Amino acid sequence: MLLFFIVTQTQQPEEKSITDVARWGLIKNKATEERAAIVFKLFRKEGIEPILIKGLAAAQFYPKGQFRDSIDMDIAVATRDFDTAKGVVKSEAAAGLAIDLHRELRHLDTVSWTDLVANSQLVSFDCGTIRVLRPEDHLRVLCAHWLTDGGANKDRLWDFYHAVENRPADFDWDRFLNVVDQKRRRWLTCTIGLAHRYLGLDLAETPIEQEANNIPNWLIKTVEKEWATDTPFWPLFTSLHDPKLFFAQVKKRLPPNPVTATVLVNGSFDAKTRFFYQIGTIFARIGPSIANIAKALLARPR
Repeated sequence: MLLFFIVTQTQQPEEKSITDVARWGLIKNKATEERAAIVFKLFRKEGIEPILIKGLAAAQFYPKGQFRDSIDMDIAVATRDFDTAKGVVKSEAAAGLAIDLHRELRHLDTVSWTDLVANSQLVSFDCGTIRVLRPEDHLRVLCAHWLTDGGANKDRLWDFYHAVENRPADFDWDRFLNVVDQKRRRWLTCTIGLAHRYLGLDLAETPIEQEANNIPNWLIKTVEKEWATDTPFWPLFTSLHDPKLFFAQVKKRLPPNPVTATVLVNGSFDAKTRFFYQIGTIFARIGPSIANIAKALLARPR
């Protein structure tokens, strides 16, 4: 049924001249929309109105036919709904949907959940509707998430490129920049600045044109080092089956990525050193890491 829907929706007369790559992008986008609609129906059946972040929420600003891939579907729900939402994720109906559940947005934004929900928007597809953050809020969350990952995925700079390049006419720069403190504002302008530096994002006539060109050297060196490595970052407990892989992951964490460390402790991009942020990150992460490793070891068949 889904395949029939996808094919009929992507073989309209006006699309006959598009390239095979673009057509495949349309097919994959339709499949993602269908999956998102199913996810939202499952939550709404339990009286929960979730918000989708990243993935399809970022893809809506990509050019038509260009696919924005995502491994899972990031869904945020109110704290009061979290326990019920966990039941939905574990249900048989949700099997194979790859839902990554978030209890509100935690470190990804400092604006209150109530405010974010009040300003959220519904996006309609042929197969249903989903709820996303307003463009300014979502761009902030995208920036914080990318920085939390240490800026390791260069391709994700395209999220910022398209979000700014194809922003709505009423995009509120004040809402994007000034509802957070100055440290976090600096994170945002630096992240957009990296899209300008490496992808050629045009920032002319935007309020961050000058700020975005003032990127700290340590940040540039860190992301370029990450992009040059062939060792992706994986949770330690997923590497227990392979000692070589496990120790490669330990090595990757020592010292901690300076970008990740700064963001996790709410640090300043303009501080003279990352050392204290990195030490704080080690102490903050060592407990949960040990717990996850112990849990994985106990779950292994004997």
